[in-house]
Amino acid sequence: MNANYASAPANWVDFNDAESQQSGFDLIPKGTVVPVRMTIKPGGHDDHSQGWTGGYATQSFETGAVYLAGEFIVTAGPFAKRKMWSNVGLFSQKGPTWGQMGRTFIRAALNSARNVLPQDNSAQAAAARRINGFSDLDGIEFVVRVDVEKDNRGDDRNVIKTVVEPDHKDYGQWLASLHKASGGGQSGAPAQVAPRIAALAAPTYAPTYSSTTAQVSAPAAVTGKPSWAQ
Repeated sequence: MNANYASAPANWVDFNDAESQQSGFDLIPKGTVVPVRMTIKPGGHDDHSQGWTGGYATQSFETGAVYLAGEFIVTAGPFAKRKMWSNVGLFSQKGPTWGQMGRTFIRAALNSARNVLPQDNSAQAAAARRINGFSDLDGIEFVVRVDVEKDNRGDDRNVIKTVVEPDHKDYGQWLASLHKASGGGQSGAPAQVAPRIAALAAPTYAPTYSSTTAQVSAPAAVTGKPSWAQ
């Protein structure tokens, strides 16, 4: 007998004591502001001339479109651990619009993650909007507004259409809610909350860039439609 199974208490003949199947989650209400962590499902498509390296990009067999397959997990609040999926456009044979939307979305995500004001065009802000590659976006955390759209089966699903940047009141309200959740900095605050407040309370633009990239620090980002629809 495999020793790894010896301590397993499950009865694989009688399933009366198995937990009941949970019903599906209700949708997150449209317009809800939540913090998310973005991870990228690697698609194995590289194009060094475009800076698409590391196998992060995906190319559609049907349309030839290239995108980042993003998974977004809510990191705090009543919807914590909920997941959403959206593609960040990089290229479409139909024209430049989808790729431009993808760039806008990533810029806004960097602003939100690094507390950079969209209007800031300082050298520090410019550096904060640069990345070494898509690996820098894999695991990035920022704030978004949730939307609802139909999937390819006609069912409603949550998606991300808009990044909440530091110049928006919802960003400040989110920081305030984090501060409140942490007990105002008092002892006993959730372990992950206080560092997040400290990291975002004041702009900090000191990400590590390659030696060929100028170091900088300050706010920045472009508002406008993010990059989620193909």
